[in-house]
Amino acid sequence: MTVHNDTVEAAATTPELEQPYAVLGLKDDEYQRIREILGRRPTDAELTVYSVMWSEHCSYKSSKTHLRYFGKTITEEMSSKLLAGIGENAGVVDIGDGNAVTFRVESHNHPSYVEPYQGAATGVGGIVRDIMAMGARPIAVMDQLRFGPADAPDTTRVLPGVVHGIGGYGNSLGLPNIGGETVFDDSYAGNPLVNALCVGTLKVEDLKLAFASGTGNKVMLFGSRTGLDGIGGVSVLASDTFEDGAERKLPAVQVGDPFAEKMLIECCLDLYHAGVVVGIQDLGGAGLACATSELAAAGDGGMRVNLDAVPLRNDTMTAAEILASESQERMCAVVAPENVEKFLEICNRWEVTVAEIGEVTDETDRLVITHGGEIVLDAPPSTIADEAPVYERPYARPSWQDELQAEKGVEKPADLRRALLDMVASPALCSRDFITNQYDRYVRGNTVQAKHADAGVLRIDETSGRGVAVSADCSGRYTKLDPHAGVRLALAEAYRNVVVTGATPVAITNCLNFGSPENPDVMWQFREAVHGLADGAVEMGIPVSGGNVSFYNQTGDEPILPTPVVGVLGVIDDVAAAIGHTGGATGEPETLIVLGDTEEEFGGSIWQQVSGGGLSGLPPRVDLADEMKLAEFFASDAAVAAAHDVSEGGLFQAVFEMLKDSRKGITLDLSGVHEDHFTALLSESASRVVVATATDHADAVIARAAELGIPAAAIGTTDDSGEIRVGETVLTVAELVDAWSATLPDLFGHAVGANSVVE
Repeated sequence: MTVHNDTVEAAATTPELEQPYAVLGLKDDEYQRIREILGRRPTDAELTVYSVMWSEHCSYKSSKTHLRYFGKTITEEMSSKLLAGIGENAGVVDIGDGNAVTFRVESHNHPSYVEPYQGAATGVGGIVRDIMAMGARPIAVMDQLRFGPADAPDTTRVLPGVVHGIGGYGNSLGLPNIGGETVFDDSYAGNPLVNALCVGTLKVEDLKLAFASGTGNKVMLFGSRTGLDGIGGVSVLASDTFEDGAERKLPAVQVGDPFAEKMLIECCLDLYHAGVVVGIQDLGGAGLACATSELAAAGDGGMRVNLDAVPLRNDTMTAAEILASESQERMCAVVAPENVEKFLEICNRWEVTVAEIGEVTDETDRLVITHGGEIVLDAPPSTIADEAPVYERPYARPSWQDELQAEKGVEKPADLRRALLDMVASPALCSRDFITNQYDRYVRGNTVQAKHADAGVLRIDETSGRGVAVSADCSGRYTKLDPHAGVRLALAEAYRNVVVTGATPVAITNCLNFGSPENPDVMWQFREAVHGLADGAVEMGIPVSGGNVSFYNQTGDEPILPTPVVGVLGVIDDVAAAIGHTGGATGEPETLIVLGDTEEEFGGSIWQQVSGGGLSGLPPRVDLADEMKLAEFFASDAAVAAAHDVSEGGLFQAVFEMLKDSRKGITLDLSGVHEDHFTALLSESASRVVVATATDHADAVIARAAELGIPAAAIGTTDDSGEIRVGETVLTVAELVDAWSATLPDLFGHAVGANSVVE
């Protein structure tokens, strides 16, 4: 079938032709700027490429002015730890002995609301390819999920599909899911957040970057064929009316094939091992438009691409559609001519579709794309990939912030026993086993800690036992109360979760989820969060290795809670020495000790949420120097048998989670924690950890903490009673486990995927 394209020649002779640029998301001034760059009106293909590459998702045009603060604040010492940092597909850290680790987290929020299974599944696929593009083998995934109220009808639709999509794709890839977070809040109704994280390993010398270099080198597209899925608004260019193009309107959410991606992973690793790849880029958001323009813009010449060579699933596709398609499981590589035969051989061995679609030219900063024998795009790739408009959006502290931060007091329960049961059974704190049991945690045999752990711990070197620990955290409630403090609390918790395993934090990543950047309140929240995270990274001496921004997360005019997810990666020399989280696991009596100060801090707390107190006050105070003292404590030879951070839900939740697996009991002595038992049990003060140690080591542990300036108080010794006793209040661990375990199965147990359990 003949495909009719709008060509460069035609564009030059029809300057006044009206084009649907507004439907593609371009503003009037942006469209005029494109015309100025080209010296004429754009072709359909050019309009498509500029529209997707200048979108908020690809260009960061509203966030870039604030994100530059990361570059302004990072020190030379911090940046020296990175092999690749902000601006690359993923951050890469040298961890010694010739080994490197890469990790990144990215959002797939809106697609996961439209089509929960495929939206979440392709979110996993996309982040895995980001890791592959660095020359690494993906070794694990994690997920950060946010949904509306747990009992809301639409949450029943979205959550099971998202979880099934994450498990279905990740399990099929053979990647362990080593942790994550699931949060419920009214603000996420209609706009769930699905943030996917992936970790990969590589040898330092195997690092790959996205650039097209070397005149005459070939551009190779390999992986799945290109189809009409994931195109979205570009379908406007495919027909005169929506009715005429109805048969072309496949879902705007991409469709994933994890088995094709598994073949692609192994194919890429073989290609890297064979040394036949000069530069590489994955095809995710904006598809071939992004891959070709970014490779060309980062190179030392130009690029010429022939779309006739692109393997298609639909031979009626226009140039605009081929360029904008977000079909999954595709990569684009630059290969020297003498290595093309070997490249093809490896792709064929793995049954991966491959095609030579172009070559690097000596036309500096020129991208030329043809289709049907005619030129459909002729533009400087730097203007596509790097020169999108940068907006200085207005921002201002919201007029309602003072009222929100006003302390309204905390209502203490008349029945403490009932309150503690309600807390552990609340959707905020209850067991996530219903979700995580649908994921394979132990495939590949290198998972050291995952289920119920503070951080996921993986072995990466079977000879030395070296491993990594990864955690990602955020409380949107804290961040709405104070965006600057909220993101620092997220950093502090992720950092603390890593150090309690015995690992040393080495890098930070982030996924910044916010409402509309056109709202000055939201932009103020965003700016405060960026500055809080960047400054916190400098204080801790750990580089931010990369990140992601997701804007326009709102339902109508109501934005989500500002949700800057912060991930921290740490290195542990020998995973055999990793500290576990179960108290009483040895079977012998153990003393539990609280490290850190406890204050009356309930702003944004889970107690405030569960008791119906809404959201008000200030979040807990956080001093990152206190977190670093904890890191020094766990890096020393303190005789710690187990450790668990104290965060949302407070001390009682931490103690319960430490004892639930061993079913040990304890009589809590809170006199050294806080004079008020309610505050001691449920306050969410930061920089606190509960450690378990053999009773004859307790004094030494407390003394070591004192040497580092860390307050420490013994709160009791484990026993065989199976009860947690606080004064007159007695709860059995068994009844707490029953209450904690039942909530999500009761809400979602009937849903599709509920029985897809991987033990």
